[in-house]
Amino acid sequence: MEEYYRQQLECLCKNVRPADKGAMEASRTRWDGIAKPIGGLGLLEEMVTKIAGIAGEEEICLERKGVVVFCADNGVVEEGVTQTDSSVTAVVTANLARGTASVNRMASVAGADVIPVDIGVAQEVAEPGIRVCKIARGTANLHKEPAMTMEQALAGIHEGIRIAAGMKDAGYHILAVGEMGIGNTTTGSAVASVMLGAEPELVTGKGAGLSEDGFIRKRQVIREAIELHHPDPEDPVAVLAALGGFDIAGMCGLMLGGAIYHIPVVLDGMISISAALLARQLCPLVTDYLLASHVGREPACRLGLKKLGLEPPVHGRLALGEGTGAVLLFPLLDMAEAVYGQNRTFEDIRIKAYEKY
Repeated sequence: MEEYYRQQLECLCKNVRPADKGAMEASRTRWDGIAKPIGGLGLLEEMVTKIAGIAGEEEICLERKGVVVFCADNGVVEEGVTQTDSSVTAVVTANLARGTASVNRMASVAGADVIPVDIGVAQEVAEPGIRVCKIARGTANLHKEPAMTMEQALAGIHEGIRIAAGMKDAGYHILAVGEMGIGNTTTGSAVASVMLGAEPELVTGKGAGLSEDGFIRKRQVIREAIELHHPDPEDPVAVLAALGGFDIAGMCGLMLGGAIYHIPVVLDGMISISAALLARQLCPLVTDYLLASHVGREPACRLGLKKLGLEPPVHGRLALGEGTGAVLLFPLLDMAEAVYGQNRTFEDIRIKAYEKY
Protein backbone atom coordinates (compact mmCIF):
# COMPACT_ATOMS: atom_id res chain seq x y z
CA MET A 1 0.00 0.00 0.00
CA GLU A 2 2.87 2.39 0.75
CA GLU A 3 4.22 2.09 -2.79
CA TYR A 4 0.74 2.57 -4.23
CA TYR A 5 0.22 5.73 -2.15
CA ARG A 6 3.60 7.10 -3.27
CA GLN A 7 2.89 6.47 -6.92
CA GLN A 8 -0.52 8.09 -6.68
CA LEU A 9 0.96 11.13 -4.94
CA GLU A 10 3.70 11.51 -7.53
CA CYS A 11 1.13 11.26 -10.31
CA LEU A 12 -1.10 13.92 -8.73
CA CYS A 13 1.81 16.30 -8.15
CA LYS A 14 2.92 15.96 -11.77
CA ASN A 15 -0.44 17.42 -12.79
CA VAL A 16 0.24 20.68 -10.93
CA ARG A 17 0.89 23.64 -13.22
CA PRO A 18 2.18 27.13 -12.38
CA ALA A 19 -0.35 29.84 -11.72
CA ASP A 20 -1.61 31.39 -14.97
CA LYS A 21 0.80 34.19 -15.98
CA GLY A 22 -1.62 35.72 -18.46
CA ALA A 23 -4.35 36.08 -15.84
CA MET A 24 -1.87 37.59 -13.41
CA GLU A 25 -0.65 40.12 -15.98
CA ALA A 26 -4.25 41.09 -16.75
CA SER A 27 -4.88 41.49 -13.02
CA ARG A 28 -1.84 43.74 -12.59
CA THR A 29 -2.94 45.88 -15.52
CA ARG A 30 -6.39 46.17 -13.99
CA TRP A 31 -4.97 47.22 -10.62
CA ASP A 32 -2.78 49.84 -12.27
CA GLY A 33 -5.80 51.32 -14.05
CA ILE A 34 -7.87 51.76 -10.88
CA ALA A 35 -8.03 55.39 -9.74
CA LYS A 36 -5.59 55.21 -6.84
CA PRO A 37 -1.81 55.24 -6.37
CA ILE A 38 -0.16 52.33 -8.18
CA GLY A 39 0.45 49.49 -5.73
CA GLY A 40 -1.39 51.44 -3.06
CA LEU A 41 -2.85 48.32 -1.42
CA GLY A 42 0.52 46.62 -1.36
CA LEU A 43 0.45 42.94 -0.45
CA LEU A 44 -3.31 42.79 -0.84
CA GLU A 45 -3.01 43.73 -4.51
CA GLU A 46 -0.37 41.04 -4.97
CA MET A 47 -2.59 38.47 -3.27
CA VAL A 48 -5.60 39.28 -5.44
CA THR A 49 -3.37 38.97 -8.50
CA LYS A 50 -2.09 35.63 -7.23
CA ILE A 51 -5.67 34.44 -6.78
CA ALA A 52 -6.41 35.48 -10.36
CA GLY A 53 -3.46 33.36 -11.46
CA ILE A 54 -4.81 30.42 -9.47
CA ALA A 55 -8.27 30.83 -10.99
CA GLY A 56 -6.81 31.30 -14.46
CA GLU A 57 -8.81 34.45 -15.15
CA GLU A 58 -8.75 38.14 -14.32
CA GLU A 59 -12.10 38.08 -12.52
CA ILE A 60 -12.00 36.52 -9.06
CA CYS A 61 -14.64 35.37 -6.59
CA LEU A 62 -14.06 34.80 -2.87
CA GLU A 63 -17.69 34.44 -1.86
CA ARG A 64 -17.53 30.95 -0.34
CA LYS A 65 -14.79 30.47 2.23
CA GLY A 66 -13.89 27.41 4.28
CA VAL A 67 -11.60 26.79 7.22
CA VAL A 68 -10.52 23.14 7.41
CA VAL A 69 -9.30 22.31 10.93
CA PHE A 70 -7.39 19.03 11.23
CA CYS A 71 -7.61 17.56 14.72
CA ALA A 72 -5.23 14.88 16.03
CA ASP A 73 -3.36 13.75 19.12
CA ASN A 74 0.37 13.31 19.51
CA GLY A 75 2.12 10.59 21.50
CA VAL A 76 4.98 12.91 22.40
CA VAL A 77 2.72 14.50 25.03
CA GLU A 78 3.85 11.77 27.44
CA GLU A 79 7.29 13.42 27.47
CA GLY A 80 6.02 16.40 29.43
CA VAL A 81 6.26 18.92 26.59
CA THR A 82 2.82 20.46 27.10
CA GLN A 83 0.90 22.28 29.81
CA THR A 84 -2.28 20.24 29.32
CA ASP A 85 -2.99 16.58 28.57
CA SER A 86 -4.37 15.02 25.40
CA SER A 87 -7.97 15.02 26.60
CA VAL A 88 -8.19 18.68 25.61
CA THR A 89 -7.92 17.75 21.92
CA ALA A 90 -11.24 15.90 21.97
CA VAL A 91 -12.94 18.69 23.93
CA VAL A 92 -11.90 21.40 21.48
CA THR A 93 -12.72 19.18 18.49
CA ALA A 94 -16.27 18.88 19.82
CA ASN A 95 -16.41 22.65 20.36
CA LEU A 96 -15.34 23.20 16.75
CA ALA A 97 -18.30 21.10 15.63
CA ARG A 98 -20.66 22.94 17.99
CA GLY A 99 -19.48 26.30 16.67
CA THR A 100 -18.16 27.51 20.02
CA ALA A 101 -14.37 27.46 19.52
CA SER A 102 -12.40 30.66 18.92
CA VAL A 103 -12.07 30.09 15.19
CA ASN A 104 -15.83 29.59 14.88
CA ARG A 105 -16.49 33.02 16.38
CA MET A 106 -13.93 34.67 14.13
CA ALA A 107 -15.02 32.76 11.02
CA SER A 108 -18.64 33.80 11.53
CA VAL A 109 -17.53 37.44 11.35
CA ALA A 110 -15.46 36.70 8.25
CA GLY A 111 -18.31 34.81 6.54
CA ALA A 112 -16.44 31.49 6.50
CA ASP A 113 -17.53 27.94 7.27
CA VAL A 114 -15.51 25.84 9.73
CA ILE A 115 -15.01 22.18 8.85
CA PRO A 116 -13.50 20.15 11.73
CA VAL A 117 -11.72 16.96 10.63
CA ASP A 118 -10.92 14.11 13.01
CA ILE A 119 -7.81 12.74 11.37
CA GLY A 120 -6.29 11.28 14.52
CA VAL A 121 -7.99 12.24 17.79
CA ALA A 122 -7.24 9.66 20.46
CA GLN A 123 -10.83 9.62 21.71
CA GLU A 124 -14.04 9.16 19.75
CA VAL A 125 -15.80 12.49 19.27
CA ALA A 126 -19.43 11.86 18.39
CA GLU A 127 -20.48 15.46 17.81
CA PRO A 128 -22.39 15.91 14.51
CA GLY A 129 -20.58 17.96 11.89
CA ILE A 130 -17.14 16.40 12.29
CA ARG A 131 -15.64 14.86 9.20
CA VAL A 132 -14.09 11.59 10.40
CA CYS A 133 -11.10 10.22 8.47
CA LYS A 134 -9.12 8.95 11.45
CA ILE A 135 -5.78 7.42 10.47
CA ALA A 136 -5.16 6.19 14.03
CA ARG A 137 -5.93 7.19 17.61
CA GLY A 138 -3.04 9.62 17.82
CA THR A 139 0.57 9.13 16.80
CA ALA A 140 3.27 7.19 18.60
CA ASN A 141 5.80 8.96 20.80
CA LEU A 142 8.37 10.39 18.38
CA HIS A 143 10.95 10.51 21.18
CA LYS A 144 10.99 6.70 21.30
CA GLU A 145 9.89 5.55 17.82
CA PRO A 146 8.62 7.01 14.54
CA ALA A 147 5.45 9.00 15.07
CA MET A 148 3.70 6.99 12.36
CA THR A 149 4.37 4.49 9.62
CA MET A 150 5.16 5.65 6.10
CA GLU A 151 1.81 4.25 5.01
CA GLN A 152 -0.01 6.28 7.66
CA ALA A 153 1.87 9.44 6.66
CA LEU A 154 0.91 8.98 3.02
CA ALA A 155 -2.68 8.12 3.95
CA GLY A 156 -2.93 11.38 5.90
CA ILE A 157 -1.65 13.38 2.93
CA HIS A 158 -4.13 11.70 0.61
CA GLU A 159 -7.00 12.49 3.00
CA GLY A 160 -6.08 16.17 2.78
CA ILE A 161 -6.02 16.02 -1.01
CA ARG A 162 -9.45 14.36 -1.06
CA ILE A 163 -10.88 17.02 1.21
CA ALA A 164 -9.55 19.77 -1.08
CA ALA A 165 -11.21 18.04 -4.05
CA GLY A 166 -14.50 17.81 -2.15
CA MET A 167 -14.38 21.46 -1.13
CA LYS A 168 -13.74 22.50 -4.72
CA ASP A 169 -16.69 20.41 -5.89
CA ALA A 170 -18.85 21.97 -3.16
CA GLY A 171 -18.18 25.43 -4.60
CA TYR A 172 -15.64 26.85 -2.18
CA HIS A 173 -13.51 29.62 -3.67
CA ILE A 174 -10.80 29.83 -1.00
CA LEU A 175 -9.69 27.65 1.91
CA ALA A 176 -7.75 28.19 5.09
CA VAL A 177 -6.03 25.51 7.13
CA GLY A 178 -6.13 25.11 10.88
CA GLU A 179 -5.21 22.45 13.42
CA MET A 180 -6.04 21.28 16.90
CA GLY A 181 -3.92 18.81 18.82
CA ILE A 182 -2.14 18.99 22.15
CA GLY A 183 1.59 18.56 21.54
CA ASN A 184 1.59 19.73 17.96
CA THR A 185 3.93 22.67 18.46
CA THR A 186 6.50 20.01 19.38
CA THR A 187 5.83 17.99 16.22
CA GLY A 188 5.65 21.14 14.11
CA SER A 189 8.93 22.48 15.49
CA ALA A 190 10.63 19.13 14.94
CA VAL A 191 9.53 19.06 11.29
CA ALA A 192 10.53 22.70 10.82
CA SER A 193 13.96 22.07 12.32
CA VAL A 194 14.68 19.35 9.76
CA MET A 195 13.12 21.07 6.75
CA LEU A 196 14.83 24.39 7.49
CA GLY A 197 18.14 22.82 8.46
CA ALA A 198 18.01 24.83 11.69
CA GLU A 199 18.87 23.87 15.24
CA PRO A 200 15.83 23.04 17.40
CA GLU A 201 16.64 25.96 19.69
CA LEU A 202 16.20 28.38 16.78
CA VAL A 203 12.75 27.18 15.74
CA THR A 204 11.09 26.04 18.97
CA GLY A 205 8.83 28.23 21.07
CA LYS A 206 6.69 27.73 24.15
CA GLY A 207 3.54 26.81 22.24
CA ALA A 208 0.40 27.38 24.30
CA GLY A 209 2.58 28.14 27.32
CA LEU A 210 5.34 26.30 29.18
CA SER A 211 7.42 26.86 32.27
CA GLU A 212 11.14 27.38 31.70
CA ASP A 213 11.80 23.78 32.73
CA GLY A 214 9.12 22.56 30.34
CA PHE A 215 10.60 24.65 27.54
CA ILE A 216 14.05 23.17 28.12
CA ARG A 217 12.52 19.69 28.09
CA LYS A 218 10.63 20.39 24.86
CA ARG A 219 13.77 21.44 22.98
CA GLN A 220 15.67 18.47 24.39
CA VAL A 221 12.97 16.03 23.23
CA ILE A 222 13.01 17.51 19.72
CA ARG A 223 16.79 17.36 19.47
CA GLU A 224 16.95 13.77 20.72
CA ALA A 225 14.12 12.68 18.40
CA ILE A 226 15.92 14.11 15.38
CA GLU A 227 19.13 12.40 16.45
CA LEU A 228 17.23 9.12 16.89
CA HIS A 229 15.56 9.10 13.48
CA HIS A 230 17.98 11.10 11.28
CA PRO A 231 15.20 11.99 8.80
CA ASP A 232 16.30 13.13 5.36
CA PRO A 233 14.81 16.55 4.38
CA GLU A 234 14.91 15.41 0.74
CA ASP A 235 12.29 12.78 1.68
CA PRO A 236 9.46 14.81 3.23
CA VAL A 237 7.23 11.78 3.79
CA ALA A 238 9.99 10.20 5.88
CA VAL A 239 10.31 13.43 7.90
CA LEU A 240 6.56 13.47 8.45
CA ALA A 241 6.49 9.81 9.49
CA ALA A 242 9.37 10.19 11.93
CA LEU A 243 8.46 13.49 13.59
CA GLY A 244 5.08 14.79 12.46
CA GLY A 245 1.43 14.49 13.33
CA PHE A 246 -1.67 13.46 11.45
CA ASP A 247 -2.82 17.08 11.48
CA ILE A 248 0.38 18.09 9.67
CA ALA A 249 -0.17 15.29 7.15
CA GLY A 250 -3.72 16.45 6.46
CA MET A 251 -2.72 20.09 6.06
CA CYS A 252 0.13 19.12 3.73
CA GLY A 253 -2.38 17.19 1.63
CA LEU A 254 -4.89 20.04 1.59
CA MET A 255 -2.19 22.38 0.29
CA LEU A 256 -1.25 19.93 -2.43
CA GLY A 257 -4.94 19.56 -3.21
CA GLY A 258 -5.25 23.32 -3.56
CA ALA A 259 -2.53 23.24 -6.21
CA ILE A 260 -4.03 20.20 -7.96
CA TYR A 261 -7.59 21.58 -8.03
CA HIS A 262 -6.79 25.30 -8.38
CA ILE A 263 -8.08 26.68 -5.11
CA PRO A 264 -6.04 29.10 -2.97
CA VAL A 265 -5.08 27.90 0.52
CA VAL A 266 -4.33 30.32 3.35
CA LEU A 267 -1.70 29.27 5.86
CA ASP A 268 -2.15 29.77 9.59
CA GLY A 269 0.72 29.62 12.08
CA MET A 270 3.88 27.58 12.59
CA ILE A 271 2.33 24.12 12.35
CA SER A 272 0.72 24.87 8.99
CA ILE A 273 3.98 26.45 7.82
CA SER A 274 5.77 23.20 8.70
CA ALA A 275 3.18 21.34 6.63
CA ALA A 276 3.79 23.78 3.78
CA LEU A 277 7.53 23.09 3.91
CA LEU A 278 6.78 19.39 3.43
CA ALA A 279 4.32 20.12 0.62
CA ARG A 280 6.86 22.34 -1.15
CA GLN A 281 9.44 19.57 -1.06
CA LEU A 282 6.90 17.19 -2.57
CA CYS A 283 5.76 19.69 -5.20
CA PRO A 284 7.72 22.97 -5.56
CA LEU A 285 4.86 24.64 -7.48
CA VAL A 286 2.57 24.38 -4.45
CA THR A 287 3.69 27.83 -3.27
CA ASP A 288 1.93 29.35 -6.30
CA TYR A 289 -1.30 28.34 -4.55
CA LEU A 290 -0.50 29.38 -0.97
CA LEU A 291 -1.18 32.66 0.80
CA ALA A 292 0.47 33.68 4.07
CA SER A 293 -1.79 35.27 6.67
CA HIS A 294 0.29 36.22 9.70
CA VAL A 295 3.58 35.87 11.55
CA GLY A 296 2.85 33.92 14.72
CA ARG A 297 4.73 33.95 17.98
CA GLU A 298 6.67 30.74 17.30
CA PRO A 299 10.17 31.46 15.96
CA ALA A 300 9.80 29.00 13.07
CA CYS A 301 7.06 31.19 11.55
CA ARG A 302 9.35 33.90 10.20
CA LEU A 303 12.04 31.44 9.10
CA GLY A 304 9.54 29.13 7.43
CA LEU A 305 7.71 31.88 5.54
CA LYS A 306 11.02 33.23 4.26
CA LYS A 307 11.95 29.77 3.00
CA LEU A 308 8.57 29.49 1.27
CA GLY A 309 8.93 32.95 -0.28
CA LEU A 310 5.64 34.11 1.24
CA GLU A 311 5.00 37.45 2.91
CA PRO A 312 2.18 37.86 5.46
CA PRO A 313 0.24 41.11 5.93
CA VAL A 314 -0.51 40.57 9.64
CA HIS A 315 2.07 40.73 12.42
CA GLY A 316 0.00 39.97 15.47
CA ARG A 317 2.09 37.64 17.70
CA LEU A 318 -0.75 35.09 17.61
CA ALA A 319 -0.31 31.67 19.20
CA LEU A 320 -3.83 30.24 19.30
CA GLY A 321 -4.00 27.87 16.34
CA GLU A 322 -7.29 26.44 15.02
CA GLY A 323 -6.91 28.58 11.88
CA THR A 324 -7.59 31.82 13.78
CA GLY A 325 -4.68 33.64 12.14
CA ALA A 326 -5.64 32.45 8.68
CA VAL A 327 -9.20 33.69 9.11
CA LEU A 328 -7.88 37.20 9.71
CA LEU A 329 -6.90 37.38 6.05
CA PHE A 330 -10.41 36.80 4.71
CA PRO A 331 -11.88 40.27 5.51
CA LEU A 332 -8.72 41.92 4.18
CA LEU A 333 -9.07 40.05 0.91
CA ASP A 334 -12.79 40.92 0.74
CA MET A 335 -11.96 44.61 1.07
CA ALA A 336 -9.24 44.39 -1.57
CA GLU A 337 -11.59 42.49 -3.88
CA ALA A 338 -14.19 45.26 -3.47
CA VAL A 339 -11.70 47.85 -4.70
CA TYR A 340 -10.53 45.53 -7.48
CA GLY A 341 -14.01 44.76 -8.71
CA GLN A 342 -15.93 47.98 -8.05
CA ASN A 343 -13.66 51.02 -8.11
CA ARG A 344 -13.65 53.37 -11.07
CA THR A 345 -10.65 53.69 -13.34
CA PHE A 346 -8.62 56.78 -14.28
CA GLU A 347 -10.34 56.62 -17.66
CA ASP A 348 -13.77 56.58 -16.00
CA ILE A 349 -13.09 59.76 -14.05
CA ARG A 350 -11.12 61.36 -16.87
CA ILE A 351 -7.94 62.19 -15.03
CA LYS A 352 -4.38 61.37 -15.95
CA ALA A 353 -3.28 57.99 -14.65
CA TYR A 354 -0.33 57.50 -12.32
CA GLU A 355 2.85 56.42 -14.04
CA LYS A 356 5.38 53.81 -12.98
CA TYR A 357 8.89 55.12 -12.48
